[in-house]
Amino acid sequence: MTIEERKTVNTNIIQNLILENRGKLTISGVNDVLSFDDQVVVVETELGLLTVKGENIRVNKLSIDTSEVILEGEISYLAYSDKDQEKMKNTSLLSKIFK
Repeated sequence: MTIEERKTVNTNIIQNLILENRGKLTISGVNDVLSFDDQVVVVETELGLLTVKGENIRVNKLSIDTSEVILEGEISYLAYSDKDQEKMKNTSLLSKIFK
């Protein structure tokens, strides 16, 4: 999906990312935390997969009721990717060939 296509899609989804001093990240609109360690956290949100990278990252709060996650650590990178792209990246070469 291109940027122009995203602009025309009206999702009515509100998601907030609040980064405080690159040490505390509050994310709303979270569906699930797919993977995490002290350097990389992958969060499934309403707007796609969010990858957070840094050092000494820990999940401080995870609330499915409020759809909120709070991460703490030295945060240096945030990036969204589409759910479909992430699934394609995780599939094997043979499954791509024989699709």
